[in-house]
Amino acid sequence: MQQHRIIVLGAGYAGAIAAGRVARRLRREDVTVTLVNAEPDFVERVRMHQLAAGQDLKPRPFAEMFAGTGVKLRVGRVTAVDIDRKAVTVESADGEEELAYDSLVYALGSAWNTQGVPGAAEHAHEIASRPGALRLRDRLATLAPGQSVLIVGGGLTGLEAATEFAEARPDLDIALAARGGLGDWLSPAGRRHVRKVFDRLGITVHEHTSVTEVGAGHVTTAEGTSFPAAVTVWTTGFAVHPLAAATTLETSTSGQIVVDATMRSVSHPDVYAIGDAALVAGPGGKPLRMSCASGVPTAWQAADALAARLAGTKIPSTPLRYFNQCVSLGRKDGLIQYVTADDRAVKAALTGRIAAVYKELVCKGAAWGVANPTTGLPARRRPVAVAQQPGAARVADVL
Repeated sequence: MQQHRIIVLGAGYAGAIAAGRVARRLRREDVTVTLVNAEPDFVERVRMHQLAAGQDLKPRPFAEMFAGTGVKLRVGRVTAVDIDRKAVTVESADGEEELAYDSLVYALGSAWNTQGVPGAAEHAHEIASRPGALRLRDRLATLAPGQSVLIVGGGLTGLEAATEFAEARPDLDIALAARGGLGDWLSPAGRRHVRKVFDRLGITVHEHTSVTEVGAGHVTTAEGTSFPAAVTVWTTGFAVHPLAAATTLETSTSGQIVVDATMRSVSHPDVYAIGDAALVAGPGGKPLRMSCASGVPTAWQAADALAARLAGTKIPSTPLRYFNQCVSLGRKDGLIQYVTADDRAVKAALTGRIAAVYKELVCKGAAWGVANPTTGLPARRRPVAVAQQPGAARVADVL
């Protein structure tokens, strides 16, 4: 019998975990699991603000992380996905190649979102990717004392970037521009602590401020005010990879793939979507936000559902809910905001040094989870049912 070909596109937290997890669920003689990624190393996206601030991160090569698992890494950039022909096109140093699949896990994730603001793409820096963080790192290193750095965006990434840069370079003039109030989605205790840390680090905050244009050395707001910015850092959210919207997959207005509770495409049952690439309904039907906290459980669910369908066993269910939001505020301070299942802040919050330690453990745990996608527990490799082999009747598609 021909092996069932599983291709996973993208090796962020979600994609890498899904590849490793499904490979550990099925017999190697029955399946091939190919992970396609633009880089040979795992990128800890939650640490890009640290990288940009000048810190060196531990290298995590996939060759070591996936050693002995059966996952085959293909280093290259995905340039096209043909859902109807069940093939993906990959561009690498060796040229362009087309890979055929029987099951596809789409995890290409997201990049920074300029929101269409004029000048943002040309003059602002992003920290949603390693190349972007490294470019910003080089630029910050050239700044003389007293020069200005403006972070645009008051979400989690903006708070972490502002405090990290202010702690690493106290000689610079660090400012943050937020559309709302500083940390206005947090509990009162959380907001107070963030403001306390910003005051201690000397970070200027422009609240209720919308940046409408980015220039070389300055930004302009909706009120017509101009703020100096030798460096502008753009952290106003994420936009998904555009490839999915160019296919016949059913996607949302955001370009995310619409999936069911098992992370399977509602329009194409041979395709699963996870992480930022998927429009996933969480508690109360509220879409999950783009984050590592959302990506990991969707990867577990997709990998387990795919393996179960191929093996003809019961499909397990992974709870999709939130517990807290972890925010680093420099290396020695932090905030753990406890939340409801649908991500609304509650009164309880952990702050200070202990919160920083907590956040660091979460980051280390997330990276450990990529190399240990079954959370360290032994996994039984099940045979693929005969009816699931390519070209045979796919009885599991009706489950």
